[in-house]
Amino acid sequence: MVEFHWRLPTHGDRADVSLPHDTRGDWGPLKAGNQAPGLVGGEQPDGIPYHDHLLEIARAAELAGFDGGLVPSFPNTDDPWVIGAAIARHTKAFKFMIAFQPAWIDPAYAAKAAASLQRLSGGRLNFNIITGGGGPSQLWWGDRIAHDDRYTRTTEFLDVFKGLWEGKPFSYQGKFFQLDNAQLPTPLAGQAFPSLYFAGSSNAALEAQGKHADFNLTHMEPLENLRIKFDRVRELASKEGRKVKPAVRFNILARETEEEAWDEVRRAWTNVDWDERDRQLKARGRGDGIGSPLPPHLVPSRDKDPKDLQIDGFFSGLGVLGGQGTPLGVVGSYETAAARIDTLINLGVEGFILAGSPHLEEAYRIGEEVIPLVRGRKAKFAEAAE
Repeated sequence: MVEFHWRLPTHGDRADVSLPHDTRGDWGPLKAGNQAPGLVGGEQPDGIPYHDHLLEIARAAELAGFDGGLVPSFPNTDDPWVIGAAIARHTKAFKFMIAFQPAWIDPAYAAKAAASLQRLSGGRLNFNIITGGGGPSQLWWGDRIAHDDRYTRTTEFLDVFKGLWEGKPFSYQGKFFQLDNAQLPTPLAGQAFPSLYFAGSSNAALEAQGKHADFNLTHMEPLENLRIKFDRVRELASKEGRKVKPAVRFNILARETEEEAWDEVRRAWTNVDWDERDRQLKARGRGDGIGSPLPPHLVPSRDKDPKDLQIDGFFSGLGVLGGQGTPLGVVGSYETAAARIDTLINLGVEGFILAGSPHLEEAYRIGEEVIPLVRGRKAKFAEAAE
């Protein structure tokens, strides 16, 4: 069964896709119109922490039919383990996907913490395993390990994590991790093992995914690139006697008609602070991660018509409109958005992480208007085949 997850904006959010800065949350400078939290009379905090807003988004996604939600982690976010635990206590069926890098935590402690969260939540924990793309963001965490060694470390981390999960004494001698006769306490042993969404595109990343991942998670890329990557992961997983399911994450802007959706994009396009965007890109720097950069004609700029920034029916400009991460996303009617998702399902995708600004309102919109069309269409195909 295909899984649909919603992204929780732990980095802040904006009340409208056309706004040039976040207005919900305190991760950016507090300005006029800021909410959750805001300022009363321009001086006093209003007493509503941003965590409450994240919980509202999680509840909205749960009510709208999403299976769960990604809890991202960056230098400018709360800790996803803490947010995940809070979400677990205020939702019923919603799975929370904690994003983290193995460099941040010892695998024995991670296994204990994860088993505790499974016990707390009734088995609703998933993980987004990130090995890190190098560059300034990697150095922020104090991590100077070379690219391929980072994936060796991730593989060893998951070796230990899985070894401990069995609840029996476990020893391990690796390059990065060593332990002797470690064991989870009896109440924690035997919990449901969390699904592992594993990001990375290099050969080292794909080999690690073939050994450990449940889902090969990638940002949206041109369809031919995805086909090649998915085939490679299947090949490597089969050597380990395993199956790894493809998963894709992207931003989505869907409205009742095509015209409404593209009108939203054009309205937002006029408010982009292109100079500030250029400054942020230069300040971010480049790492050593392996990805699929956009061809020049698809790179957004102030002088391009948004409708010209499409490939395979996917739009490359949502990243400049508050969409974190993925360069390609979906713009169009509800039917068009569902058709794009169906295209990916036909490619073999079994997991989706979707997002849209503002995350609260769009969780309802996409969950109520788009996802049922996808699932409904698949059900009709199944009935026709019987």
